[in-house]
Amino acid sequence: MGKKVACLITNMFEDSEYTDPANKFKEAGHEVVAIEKESGKSVQGKQGNDKVQIDKGIDEVKAADYDALFIPGGFSPDILRADERFVLFTKEMMEAKKPVFAICHGPQLLITAKTLEGRDATGYKSIHVDMEYAGANLHDEEVVVCQNQLVTSRTPDDLPAFIRESLKLLSS
Repeated sequence: MGKKVACLITNMFEDSEYTDPANKFKEAGHEVVAIEKESGKSVQGKQGNDKVQIDKGIDEVKAADYDALFIPGGFSPDILRADERFVLFTKEMMEAKKPVFAICHGPQLLITAKTLEGRDATGYKSIHVDMEYAGANLHDEEVVVCQNQLVTSRTPDDLPAFIRESLKLLSS
């Protein structure tokens, strides 16, 4: 049975960090729901290659209605973490121990939600210090899985490992 995956995304996301995992999740029978400030618009990747149609506005969704959370990187997570609604959604997913997949700058939302304390994680090199200050046990590896819940990776080069481990959690 497919899972319902919330994807928090806005303009300037890293194109491949959304499209590659989202396509693989869908191929495996899961539903990926793109969530931004308002539904019906589309957001643009920072490489200019990909556009994502927004399915739901943040005010229309509840963390309880989703099985997992997916946070692609790029500038998108930094933009979203300035909005308390996205931070709260992230915090609720982490506290409910639902699978959370964050790549590259994606962990910025986890930092702002104060949910990395004591967690094994990785992210893009430029946010490593921020992650350490947030209390994460930082690992410079292609993919880090923590407590069978949190999957983090560093860059688009890590996508195969990130997708593999994310799909494992979605199928369990």
